[in-house]
Amino acid sequence: MKISDIGNQPCSIARTLSVIGDTWSIMIIRNAFLGIRRFEDFQKNLGITRHVLTDRLNTLVEEQILYKAPYTESQKRFEYRLTPKGLDLYPVLLSLVKWGDQYMDQGLGAPLDFIHQSCGHRFEAVMVCSACKLPLNPKQVTVKMGQGFRLAQGLENSEQKQSELKQA
Repeated sequence: MKISDIGNQPCSIARTLSVIGDTWSIMIIRNAFLGIRRFEDFQKNLGITRHVLTDRLNTLVEEQILYKAPYTESQKRFEYRLTPKGLDLYPVLLSLVKWGDQYMDQGLGAPLDFIHQSCGHRFEAVMVCSACKLPLNPKQVTVKMGQGFRLAQGLENSEQKQSELKQA
């Protein structure tokens, strides 16, 4: 399989990586969360070439993770802002931060502190079960085929046909 075909798999991780899986895209999204909005500021902060930055920004706009908003009267200059779809990537970034702080801090500690404005406390990202609110542990999670996988593989109809044959 070619890397360009990864987004065609019936896999949420593969599909996500097909859009934001390269280093530059995730760094652009990080910078957008940090308040960087203009092309020149992305370029200066990241040290990325204009060609690559243009390509990644166009992809993120096309995928509706960022949108372009004019910031001059003539509307020839744009800034890039996170869409609701882009804002939903925040837990992904926080998970990367937590992992990086734990394993990649070079013994110096976390380079950034995240403060919850509502309570004023520093926090770390914690993943919890949406039903019972207990922290998730990979040893306590079972993964089963979902409807999207069955439909993508054409299994939904074959399972339904088998069920109908058993009833007949």
